[in-house]
Amino acid sequence: MPTPVHVVGGGLAGCECAHQLATRGIDVVLWEMRPQRTTAAHQTGSLAELVCSNSLRSDDPHHAAGLLKREMEHFGSLIIAAARQAAVPAGSALAVERQVFADSVTRSLSRNPRVDLRRCELTRIPEGTCVISTGPLTSPAMTAQLEELLGRESLFFYDAISPIVEGSSLDLEKLFAASRYDRGDDDYLNAAMEEDQYLEFHRAIVDADLVALRDFEGRLFFEGCLPIEEMARRGVDTLRYGPMKPVGLRTPAGERPYAVVQLRREDLARSHFSLVGFQSRMTWGEQRRVFRMIPGLEQAKFERLGQVHRNTFINAPMHLDRHYRITSAPQVRLAGQITGVEGYLESAATGLAIGLYLSLELSLEEAVEALPPATALGALSRHLVDSNPKNYQPANINYGLFPDLEVRARKRERRALHAARAHDELQAWALRSGVDFLPVADESTGDRVKGDQPTVSGEIRAVGG
Repeated sequence: MPTPVHVVGGGLAGCECAHQLATRGIDVVLWEMRPQRTTAAHQTGSLAELVCSNSLRSDDPHHAAGLLKREMEHFGSLIIAAARQAAVPAGSALAVERQVFADSVTRSLSRNPRVDLRRCELTRIPEGTCVISTGPLTSPAMTAQLEELLGRESLFFYDAISPIVEGSSLDLEKLFAASRYDRGDDDYLNAAMEEDQYLEFHRAIVDADLVALRDFEGRLFFEGCLPIEEMARRGVDTLRYGPMKPVGLRTPAGERPYAVVQLRREDLARSHFSLVGFQSRMTWGEQRRVFRMIPGLEQAKFERLGQVHRNTFINAPMHLDRHYRITSAPQVRLAGQITGVEGYLESAATGLAIGLYLSLELSLEEAVEALPPATALGALSRHLVDSNPKNYQPANINYGLFPDLEVRARKRERRALHAARAHDELQAWALRSGVDFLPVADESTGDRVKGDQPTVSGEIRAVGG
């Protein structure tokens, strides 16, 4: 009987990896320590729990994040299928109702006969072929194992979580519904501020008491997820050019606000909203005081307040190859944010790529071609392997990670050219590798196509296995 692949960690990367392997005929042991042992940021024992935000970023097919979603769908992604089923209106972004999403993923993997889900903490790296996808909140025991394997070059940074408010506590007369640039059906609630309101709000943030960062020597935040206090200290207008930017929005009177706070739905019932981009490490009392200065939030009741937690990632250019193997121990692969990709979507994509690679290697028993760097999936591993290890930083998918285009084009045309090239190269790779290439969204309009699509209502349809 073939030895199963051990996947350690039931976040988005581990779940996607386990799904890809199982649907291609590979037995998997999926280890998840929750709910037996939880973390400072998780609230449930569900697989694929979303901690920081409920958004998987843009769904525009020409945006790098939208392109990555479609590439994943070409290979029957569990995570993207679950996200589409659990989607809530969010303009051009793909946002989900968290518990519906997590329940779908948990149900699908629990019912898959090739997945042996074990709910306990694994304190040692398993023997044989394994994938470590323990995420940014890797347990101390597994962190020690990785440090023993890699040396002490592992890094960390702080990440932060945005607050969530109860919809019934909002004053809707002071808020207006709109999506930026009218992309969507007025999916966000917006709180407009005049200049004097903004300046008072900015001062309150700068003067607020903060939670101390304990137990760690460094004081490093990931630039893509800075707490608003860190941004506010960089200058009085930093927030206006960041999460409070007014561009693309008009009040019902047709005026452009001086600054604006956006609230994104957490569920279809509009019972909860998150403050977009308002990650915070203010004390909880200060958060209540400061955030109630936002027009319409004077009586806000908070379902969850912002907090800061440690994120762990390795210096990938020193340790990984393009197939996510640890160079000093190639039977071990790393997936998800621990590699230094940033974001839910990107984490799941690394799990998908590893699932493809392992299923091909185990069936063919020969070397497997890496995904082309001109594709979104390949560009992620290109960043991990080719970045300078002296200043390596986590990154979301963006076209700056892709090889340059071979033709000159205007800026507004480059995205479409990148997307078209990526589609062609990914399809050619799938053909050479003997991997099914499923029809998904039309990559010029983003419209869904009918036909053979994976679902998450029960067990996921087997793809190519």
